[in-house]
Amino acid sequence: MDERFELIAPCHFGLEAVLKREIQNLGYEISQVEDGKVTFWGDAGAIARGNIFLRTTERVLLKVGRIKAETFDELFEKTKALPWEDFIPVNGKFWVAKANSVKSKLFSPSDIQSIMKKAIVERLKQVYHVEWFEENGPEYPIRVAFMKDQATIGIDTSGVSLHKRGYRRLTSKAPITETLAAALLMLTPWNKDRILVDPFCGSGTFPIEAALMAANIAPGMNRSFLAEEWKNLVPRKHWYYAHDEAESLVNKKIETDIQGYDLDNQIVKAARENARCAGVESLIHFQARDVKDLSHSGKYGFIVTNPPYGERLEEKAKLPAIYTSLGESFAALDSWSMYVITAFRETEKYIGRKADRNRKIYNGMMKTYFYQFLGPKPPKGTREGKE
Repeated sequence: MDERFELIAPCHFGLEAVLKREIQNLGYEISQVEDGKVTFWGDAGAIARGNIFLRTTERVLLKVGRIKAETFDELFEKTKALPWEDFIPVNGKFWVAKANSVKSKLFSPSDIQSIMKKAIVERLKQVYHVEWFEENGPEYPIRVAFMKDQATIGIDTSGVSLHKRGYRRLTSKAPITETLAAALLMLTPWNKDRILVDPFCGSGTFPIEAALMAANIAPGMNRSFLAEEWKNLVPRKHWYYAHDEAESLVNKKIETDIQGYDLDNQIVKAARENARCAGVESLIHFQARDVKDLSHSGKYGFIVTNPPYGERLEEKAKLPAIYTSLGESFAALDSWSMYVITAFRETEKYIGRKADRNRKIYNGMMKTYFYQFLGPKPPKGTREGKE
């Protein structure tokens, strides 16, 4: 039987419940949910499946341990006491790639990184009986997060962040990440049988993520991961099984009504190209169109969008008109629901309606709000949005 690992999946603050549900749907047992991360149990196959299937995590970390350290001496000794040889082979290339610290006595990332590296070297020198490591084998980047003097230590199995699906060759000025777009879509009741329109689609992230979900295309199918080289921990067969499983679930023979609009013709062309790279161009209709011209004959549809926030003063002046137009177009779609992620604090005022729900979401370091304007549910027995 394969060894059991504890795996850490980081996510956007405020979206832990979405990621937890995803992990459970893959069949894994949750061990802990904390701000910005979900920890779960799985075998070597879970490393492959987590990277390939999870839509809302930034990466999958293999947990090495959790220690309490208030001094650098304590950090050195407790890091050295961890069983690094269970994870890193004698030729492995290892370094502390990232350290962050919140409300902790140890707060210098560079000092944390260098002391932990020395401690790991000392441990492995004793175990492997060598004085010097060539580090010419697979890469094992280590990440450590301090919170109130407790350090959670993991090895990154993903490499490049999982939000980089590989399809976004061209981006608009303020793109939303793929993982955040997927998580926000999962917070709505939208499904592939319902209409979805993004009137500020930019490089197409919301429509593309929706189309990937509709066609059951795993987000990591067409990219590679660091742990594919970890033959000591994740035998190649697990990657083959996970890829075969992902391939078997794809279904592009579906009818969808997913649309993306943007005022800028060049941005619309970029969105189409991104959809083509993602393999979902046939499932999305992109068009150069103003938000004031948004209309649809279907019922019970969804607007899911990330309108301009107004980062610069000259842009801020345009926001009231943009949000007023969005509100007027939405009001004309009397059975629809609308979900808006934005940092613009006067969203409800200019849309002309109070949101039914409002959720605080951190988009990177920026505090944004996910305004949810809920429409009626479709009558039972109808094909949703088609009658």
